[in-house]
Amino acid sequence: MDIVWNESEEQHVAHHPYRTRPSPPPLPAPNIFYDCRMNSAQPIVFRNATLADVSVVVELVESAYRGTGSRAGWTTEADLLDGQRTDELEIREIISGAHSLIRLAQQHNAIERDHLSNESRARMPQHALTPTSSIVACVRIENSGDAGYIGMVSVRPTLQAAGIGRQLLQEAERVIREEFGLSRARMTVIGQRETLITWYQRRGYLLTGKREKFPYGEPRAGTPRRDDLYFEVLEKTLTPHH
Repeated sequence: MDIVWNESEEQHVAHHPYRTRPSPPPLPAPNIFYDCRMNSAQPIVFRNATLADVSVVVELVESAYRGTGSRAGWTTEADLLDGQRTDELEIREIISGAHSLIRLAQQHNAIERDHLSNESRARMPQHALTPTSSIVACVRIENSGDAGYIGMVSVRPTLQAAGIGRQLLQEAERVIREEFGLSRARMTVIGQRETLITWYQRRGYLLTGKREKFPYGEPRAGTPRRDDLYFEVLEKTLTPHH
């Protein structure tokens, strides 16, 4: 199934709530591939992550959320949090879970760079010349029973503002609607990230008025730079036309 994308917009990164949810009856999450073409004619293919992708996913998420490198994109959390965003244990748990998955976006041109001239290759950073550079974005999707949870949305900082984030979000919504059979998407975003919340609102997400506490003291959540962090809960009703 080919989907044509004609938009180019800034990328987003949502935050994970670090909470435990009740387990609904298992639903299948097959590795279905969807080809998507951007205006630049660079193909993006979506697939489910496997355990072989764990280290690549961790690197991608960390690069989008934390550290100096994340400042190359507009969605960095470096001003709010230090430390890690995730680890291999958490990613393995998500991939292996009966009700959760990580959806990857792969860009073929990242692999095709192997065919560049020596001069062109010399000008490119080393990480861009490896097979792992083909994975340009990822998102966590979980069946929470009454809604599909979207989190850990990550796009490589240097590729943000190219429309990949919007495609990734729409793919996550498709999985929730078509594979989980649910009509509502839910996410949590750090309340102080007003620009990001506005970005989601433009894509149909509404503030529910509910807030969740930030998990201070949990190493996996990172090291907060301020003591007033919290999560806003956003939801969107999905229809076949979205």
